[in-house]
Amino acid sequence: MNQDEPQPVFQSFDPCAELLVSERNLPHWFQPGAAIFVTFRTADSMPAEVVQRWQRELEDWLRIRDLPIGLAQSTVSRHLMTHDRMMEQLAPNQRSEFQKRSDQLFHRSLDACHGACVLRDPEIAKIVGETLLFHRGTKYELDRLVVMPNHVHAIVQFDPESNLSVVSQSWMRYSARQINQALGTSGPFWQPEPFDHIIRSPEQFRYLQQYIFDNPAKANLRPGEFLYWERTNSNPPE
Repeated sequence: MNQDEPQPVFQSFDPCAELLVSERNLPHWFQPGAAIFVTFRTADSMPAEVVQRWQRELEDWLRIRDLPIGLAQSTVSRHLMTHDRMMEQLAPNQRSEFQKRSDQLFHRSLDACHGACVLRDPEIAKIVGETLLFHRGTKYELDRLVVMPNHVHAIVQFDPESNLSVVSQSWMRYSARQINQALGTSGPFWQPEPFDHIIRSPEQFRYLQQYIFDNPAKANLRPGEFLYWERTNSNPPE
């Protein structure tokens, strides 16, 4: 980006503005013009034994606090209709702590680099990076991104005419086709449903910026084993 170009303004969640909620296996909260932290991962990044270990650790956390054990399975699978009802049994601070614990276990599992980890190859990672950057400045703005061996993190803010479907229909579908072609493979490359989180404050924006920046070092990756990009003069929203 040219230093003389006007810098995009990133906004955090506005509780008074319209909020769009959709759900497949995961809930997706979207607000036009609000920055979102997005994670998507390769189809082989979470083997069954890893998911089971994640669930057991959540069950232990819940059991110690005499909270509904079923929350562990519903959090991991996101298929149980009773998930929201069980979450309502937790006090607000317990819900926050449980979600934080679950997120930590999920990201720790990703950073352990399970699966083939083909994104470690710089040429394959470049396909993903170029895909995400292609519509920057037209359909959305990107603050930063990192392509890890088996997953991707990005902070993105969509234009009012665009929405989260760009992630699955453009980023994931297009890059999967290009990667399969480069590898001579076929079939699903990404886990179908991405994770997304509306950024709720400038403090959280700064935290997630630092998280993306630090992710390769925390996963003990060497230069050339990941791809990192950030916009110039990257600052949190006011």
